[in-house]
Amino acid sequence: QLAGLAVIAFGLWLRFGGVMADFASDKKSPEYFFMGLYVLVGAGALMTTVGFFGCCGAARESQCLLGAFFACLVVIFAAEVTAGVFAFIGKKAAIQEVQKIYEDVYDDYMKNPGGKVNRTIYQYHLALQCCGKDSMEQQTGLPCPENIQMPKASNCLVEIHNVIDAHLHLVGIVGIAIAGTTIFGMIFSMVLCCVIRNTRDMT
Repeated sequence: QLAGLAVIAFGLWLRFGGVMADFASDKKSPEYFFMGLYVLVGAGALMTTVGFFGCCGAARESQCLLGAFFACLVVIFAAEVTAGVFAFIGKKAAIQEVQKIYEDVYDDYMKNPGGKVNRTIYQYHLALQCCGKDSMEQQTGLPCPENIQMPKASNCLVEIHNVIDAHLHLVGIVGIAIAGTTIFGMIFSMVLCCVIRNTRDMT
């Protein structure tokens, strides 16, 4: 249950509290990346629910509930492995999607500076601590945050790559930790189920 709640909190933080939240606008958002986060939050909710039934099964010494708990953990474990492989394969697509969003906003600003686009591109620059797509474009009057480190932060496309890569690494680490917890849960549930059965056979 605690692992499930931790996964929910982690997924919601990445979606609404991290740098990626700034890329969620009314018309454009990295759906590929966010879809993975929604799956992560859903898996956390499922783990919390399954954990509750596992606690009930252990408290009531019910082989039926413990068997159902074990079966659900097998399904969750398979889903985690599948999601991990999907995230690894889809990392390049997620990076390209977010870069395309920035480039579209950048092009809109260059065509018509000011207004809502000006505020949007500034939010991206502030979140990523970058400005433009190369150092030569700092002369074009882009809305850039103060005190950013140049030239490291001059290319927002590179910064987007770094941010997405780091976030997906975090998701991978969390996935491995959850998978380990799931394996221990399956082992302990089967051991407890066997103990309950042996105890009943002796009586």
